[in-house]
Amino acid sequence: MISHRPVLLQEVVDILAKGIQSSLSPRFADLTFGAGGHSLGLLERMPQARIVAYDRDPEAVSAGLEFLRERGLEKCVELGQGNFADFSREEGEFDGILLDLGLSSHLVDTPSRGFSFRAQGPLDMRMDGGDHGLTATTVVNSYSLTELARIFRDYGEERFARRIARAIVAKREEVPLESTLDLAQLVVRCYPPKCRHGSIHPATRVFQALRIEVNNELDCLKRALEQLPPLLKGGGVLVIISFHSLEDRLVKHCFRDWAQGDGASFRVETKKPLMPSSEERKQNPRSRSAKLRALSKISSS
Repeated sequence: MISHRPVLLQEVVDILAKGIQSSLSPRFADLTFGAGGHSLGLLERMPQARIVAYDRDPEAVSAGLEFLRERGLEKCVELGQGNFADFSREEGEFDGILLDLGLSSHLVDTPSRGFSFRAQGPLDMRMDGGDHGLTATTVVNSYSLTELARIFRDYGEERFARRIARAIVAKREEVPLESTLDLAQLVVRCYPPKCRHGSIHPATRVFQALRIEVNNELDCLKRALEQLPPLLKGGGVLVIISFHSLEDRLVKHCFRDWAQGDGASFRVETKKPLMPSSEERKQNPRSRSAKLRALSKISSS
């Protein structure tokens, strides 16, 4: 089974449980199933719940189906492969919807998927796997200097964006960049020596930017923010966990717009985002940048 520690598990379960209007059979949508931790937490709190679950990663879906069978939960969770941005009204209405926008530990810890700058692997970064679509190799070897600098600046908030883009263009004129470690080492060399040993690795922001570009993550989030709130039942709650400022800003502003629109029937439940406790950050360092925001649909009853 894919190993992954669910972020802000107690907070997610507590908030989603508040949105239940009937104890008979609450419906939830876990649109970033991952290793199933959040869905399992919901079912442990509410065994009568039913969950519709998606994940982009076919390996996560395959492992998830085995995970559900082993626990006898296959009748409680309907799991399929899909992008949360494609979730539609055809699925009905829900007491709660969850998006955990974090990168699965499985993807980070599998070098062949190309997400980690700490292990040798191909520059891939496609969340949905397969042999089609844009890869990070294509981006670094075919985008112009200006395009690369824009991606690193806008999606990674990288202060040395142009310097790194210039180095990539120079390097690929000699030989294509195709491995994660080659790119990571190039990025490190672009940093002044005194800046190479900070709290995060110098390649972190560049790899984040490439991942966002390859998977069209911000556009997917924008589409989801337009489509998901109306899928809530009265009293239902949409919970989104983001991991960098670009995502959090989108969520914050869209939740505000839904709550302040004409005849608004939504309410922001988190005036400030919920963040992991010091204990959770200690046990799971990858949770350190998580921010949870929640939007509820005002019940008409």
